[in-house]
Amino acid sequence: MSSESCGSSLLLGLSDDVFSIVIGSLSPRDICNLGLCCRSFYALVDSDKVWLTQCQMLGIVPLQDLLVWRQAVSSYKALCRFLCSVQPLMGIWVHQNPELGNVVYVMPGFVSVVGCRIIPQELGPLGIEDGPLLWAPVFEIIGDSDGSSSFFLHGRDNGQDYVYPGFVKPVSRSCNVLLLEIEPRPHKNGVELLHSKSFVNDSDKELSRKICRSNSDLSRSQRVFRQSETSVPFSRLAFSDRRKLLEVVMNQIRVKVPDAAIGPLFPRLRVSGENTQIGTALLLERRSLLFQMHKLGGYQVDSKESNLLPPNPTQLRLSEIRKSLDRSSGSQSSINEDDGHRHCNRRRSLGRYFRDSFNQMLGKSISINGNSKNSSSSSESKYASLQDFLKSSDTIGLTLHASTVKLSSYRAWPNMHESRFAIYKLPLRIPTAEQEYAGLWGGTFGWPPGRPTKDKPGKALFFLLLSYEECEGQQLLIATKILEGTHYVLHPNGSAMFIVNIDEPSLDPFPWDTDADSHPVTVNHAFKGEGIANGYGFRYPGSKPGSLFVFEDGQLAFIWKESRAILTLQRLDLQELLKKGERVPALPPIANFSYLTKSYSNVFAEFPSISTSWASTRYALPPLDVLMMLLSSPCT
Repeated sequence: MSSESCGSSLLLGLSDDVFSIVIGSLSPRDICNLGLCCRSFYALVDSDKVWLTQCQMLGIVPLQDLLVWRQAVSSYKALCRFLCSVQPLMGIWVHQNPELGNVVYVMPGFVSVVGCRIIPQELGPLGIEDGPLLWAPVFEIIGDSDGSSSFFLHGRDNGQDYVYPGFVKPVSRSCNVLLLEIEPRPHKNGVELLHSKSFVNDSDKELSRKICRSNSDLSRSQRVFRQSETSVPFSRLAFSDRRKLLEVVMNQIRVKVPDAAIGPLFPRLRVSGENTQIGTALLLERRSLLFQMHKLGGYQVDSKESNLLPPNPTQLRLSEIRKSLDRSSGSQSSINEDDGHRHCNRRRSLGRYFRDSFNQMLGKSISINGNSKNSSSSSESKYASLQDFLKSSDTIGLTLHASTVKLSSYRAWPNMHESRFAIYKLPLRIPTAEQEYAGLWGGTFGWPPGRPTKDKPGKALFFLLLSYEECEGQQLLIATKILEGTHYVLHPNGSAMFIVNIDEPSLDPFPWDTDADSHPVTVNHAFKGEGIANGYGFRYPGSKPGSLFVFEDGQLAFIWKESRAILTLQRLDLQELLKKGERVPALPPIANFSYLTKSYSNVFAEFPSISTSWASTRYALPPLDVLMMLLSSPCT
């Protein structure tokens, strides 16, 4: 057999459609390697049909959206590059604080992915499917024409919306932690702190020259080697240094959102006969403006938009950074302090009083910030110097870092680090024949499901993550609470609302015969289990027997046998709910990414667009629970 009739000639002889099917089993990396074999292969695998197939196989956006996204990129190959880079970010991310829930869902936008925070809320009379789901933007990662990525953090300060341009570090394929960091960057891209042209007086210029004199006489290769040799990771800094550095950089890089960029973050749900060209044009215009803002910062883009974009904000000098770090450690400023959270400081003294009294009973020494001098001095050696961090480069910039770390978990809820500006990924299992109830569910207490009453016009919306776990040979179904829509928290984040033994059927009858529409209720399966109940304090709830009922229409209901309280659930498609949901203002930028201050009340309830019925709703807790919360939280 001649070489012309075998090997590469057979592949080259296939039509584009057949060739796309053949290489459909290859990864994008393998296809790129195939294109390196010869010029003929390079031209073949560089076709749009091949890369459109790869984009479809990733399953992030449907074909109709890919066709629209193509208008904003140079090729489907560039689009595939972007989709591959952001694919591990898709899904549900959480943080422990506040206790009512800090759930961020990352979903496709427009040639982008958008992190949307689900606001704790009550369910209106329209139910989950038709009632608008409240959400706030957290961040966006936008794909450029060549497939590269740009990062924008959202935030609000003094009644004004801002975006905070940054960069995305290479995303780990198995990432489970999303970190907000400051990273030394090359001079071209970073926000210059050490060589800033905004130094206006001679003394500050002299200080800058003294700091960087050791680097100025080095060649570029020597500086790169020295930077890599002395580079200090952001994670090595003490928490106070990391927080202060983030605050300084945020104030320096923030850009006021102009009217032209206030438009939608993702396409709205299509209605039959609706003209989508207008919506696409608005999305393209907003995307173009964001890229100019990312490239030029706060500088004017052009004369036409001079009234939209403010001048570059005054950059904070290195001397001012040092002054901010030397401020009194006794300051009562909260990590998340803003106009909506300063009330926490007035109540902090009561919590500190209880904690100090409790420490005295245990014989512990009391010091500022609740730490003994010995512990603080011993921990200093664990952290790197902020000065060493700043010396590692001429410029620094805001960075999103998707990392993979070893995490322990308890009943599908990760154990989180309390001093990292991070959110943690929840594994969302795809339902299978063996684990058909796995996934995200939403619901409310009461029967009929979601039906308001005269005394309660709205019911608290709960999000539960259902997962399976094998224990002592038994298959358990665990419903972990990730969001609670009450005004004051009833159950901690990560609580197991109920645990059911799938192998043990329940003989208890369902108490009601009809549903909300007076249709007969048909129960397909019932399983024995235990539901959460009051126990030893807020953090150590007890449990009481109950049953999980599976209805013919696929909905679930867990009933506590003794109280007959019922929690009804239905599967959720967050992407569809968010597209027809209602956007509300974001928190200040750092708190908007990761709200580290413990709070047992709804920190989002102050927004005027959110139902004010929460304000009249209070939940009384046992005195022991209140005392434990005061001892464990600086802001209750």
